[in-house]
Amino acid sequence: MNLRTRRSLAALAAVTALVAGATACEEQDAAKGTKGGKPAAAEEKGGGNPVSALTAAFKKTSEVRTAHLEMTMTVPGAQGGEITMSGVQGWDPALLDVTMSGGALGGGQAGAPEEIRAVMVDNVMYMDMGKAAAAEMDGKRWMKLDYAEIGKAAEEAGGAEAGGLSGAMNENMNQDPTESLGILLESPNVRSLGSEKVNGLQAEHYKGTVPVKEMIDSNKAFAELDKEQRDRLAATVEQAGVKSYEIEVWVTEDDLPTRMNVVMDSAVGKMKVKMDLSDFGTKAKVTAPPASETFDLAEMMSGAGAGA
Repeated sequence: MNLRTRRSLAALAAVTALVAGATACEEQDAAKGTKGGKPAAAEEKGGGNPVSALTAAFKKTSEVRTAHLEMTMTVPGAQGGEITMSGVQGWDPALLDVTMSGGALGGGQAGAPEEIRAVMVDNVMYMDMGKAAAAEMDGKRWMKLDYAEIGKAAEEAGGAEAGGLSGAMNENMNQDPTESLGILLESPNVRSLGSEKVNGLQAEHYKGTVPVKEMIDSNKAFAELDKEQRDRLAATVEQAGVKSYEIEVWVTEDDLPTRMNVVMDSAVGKMKVKMDLSDFGTKAKVTAPPASETFDLAEMMSGAGAGA
C-alpha cells in the first residue's frame, strides 16, 4: 500500500474515532444512570416534570430497540466542516448500517470516497473504502475497526489511559438513545423548555449539561482505569477547553425522542451533533462483510509499530 493510501485510511479512521468520541455523552453506562432498568434520577426525584416525562421516554425507547437515524456532526477546524450520516441503528443488540458523507470525512486526501457505507455488528465497525482502496489492498475494500483491539495497541504505546480512551470509542460507536436519556436524567440541571414542532411532530423540549468528570466516571469503557487515571484523563480533556457537554432532547406524545442534540465546547471551537430519529421499531438486519473483502486496521497499526 502506498503512502497516499495509508494517509487516506489514517485520516478516515481518525475522523471515525472523532465521531465516536465526540458523542460519548450519548453513550453513558446505564450502571450509573439506572437502577434495576429504571433511571436512578427518577427514583430519587419522584414523578415531577421533566423527570417523569424523560423516565417514560427511557422506558418506551428501551422497548422499541431500532430506529431510522439522520445525523449531522459539525467538526471545528476540519476541512469541509460537516459529516452526515443516514441509515438504521439498533440497540440491545447494538447495530448500525449507515451512509456517511461530507467534506470533513475525507480530510482532503486524494482518492478518498465521497460517500462511505459503515456497518457495525458485534461491536466492530466496518467501513467500505471504495474501489481505490480495493485496488491497493488486493481487492479488499472494507476496513475493519475493532476498537477493543485498537485499544490494546494504544495501551501498549501510550498507557492505560490511551487504551481506556479507545475502549470508550468501542462503547460509543452506536448512538443508543436510551443511554442518552439515562445520562440526561443524571444531569444536575435538566429542565423543560416547552413544546415545539420538530420533524413535523409536536414535542416537549428538555435540556441539561453533563460535567466531563461525571461522564468519565459513569462510562463503563473506563472501568479498567483507577480513580487517579480517570482524574488525569478528565484533567486532560478539561485542559483542551472541554468542561461539560450540553444535551437536548425533544420527546413526542408517544414518549419517543424525535431529536437529540449534543454540543461540546473545546479550545478549537464547538463540536455539534444533531441526531433525528424516526420509524422506531423498524426491522433491521446487519451483517459483517466477508472476511475475504476485509482488511484490519488494528493489524496494520501493529505491523507499522509505535510510529503508526
